[in-house]
Amino acid sequence: MHFLFYSISLLPLGVLYVISDLIYIIVYRMVRYRRGVVRHNLRSSFPEKDEGELRSIERGFYHWLCDYFVESIKLLSMPEKEVRRRLEMRGLDKVLECLREGQSCAAMLGHYCNWEWLSCAALWLDDCVAGLIYRPLKSKTFDRLFCALRSRHGGVTMPKKDILRYISDYRKSGQRYFLGYISDQSPRYQNTHLWLNFMNRETAAFTGGERIMKMEDNAVFYVEMERPRRGYYKCTFHLMTRDPKAEPEHRITEDFFRRLEATIRREPRYYLWSHRRWKHTREEFEKLFHEENGRVLRN
Repeated sequence: MHFLFYSISLLPLGVLYVISDLIYIIVYRMVRYRRGVVRHNLRSSFPEKDEGELRSIERGFYHWLCDYFVESIKLLSMPEKEVRRRLEMRGLDKVLECLREGQSCAAMLGHYCNWEWLSCAALWLDDCVAGLIYRPLKSKTFDRLFCALRSRHGGVTMPKKDILRYISDYRKSGQRYFLGYISDQSPRYQNTHLWLNFMNRETAAFTGGERIMKMEDNAVFYVEMERPRRGYYKCTFHLMTRDPKAEPEHRITEDFFRRLEATIRREPRYYLWSHRRWKHTREEFEKLFHEENGRVLRN
């Protein structure tokens, strides 16, 4: 499977986009992949938009989703020179300043634009570990594939369950690090400690990343991604805080979701609308919470 996708990645990106256009017809027009989920998410997030506007966003999303797949595969063989030409990094001077002063960094990002390309940040960061924390895929074949493309240009892939071990090892060795947290994932009920308003919906937020950043005293950045045209991305690193321990509880997580929502509303087609982000509701959570407490009290 790896050999197959590597062979495909050797094709010019222009040819891969032709393949993406064909995949779009299959995925959107024929298979209708998660179209009901996408439409529900869009209607809930943009109640002020009419059906014509929502359909335009929907089609744009599916076009981008197919592009995301071929662009990610392209990383398996894309040379460094081409990566640097297609991926513009802004605001890295502040990141480098923190690293030079001995402070490791954390970058918070969402499922927006092609987050896989951010794994190439290691090309711009010298003398530090550049890692991406991720949730392993159910398919071991595709999990290995995505680990391979994420580490193609020096990035380190870190399963979420092992992150504390990685960080402990870096701390003991004095190694500075720059870790990317995809922070808009839906937490399990037992890990839900914060509800906030995100995209017009009451949303459960994962706060484990913030706790780690405070524990490690990381400089925290928000990564804003843009796609000026097909095959090109801009990543801007916005400093959120250099003193996370001084921030009130959940302030960093709330600030991240506020910034991400502003990014999505500027250009909504590049968000992962097919993800069942709002599959859990607060009502269900509170019902389960009370049931669990009742069982504990009875026992």
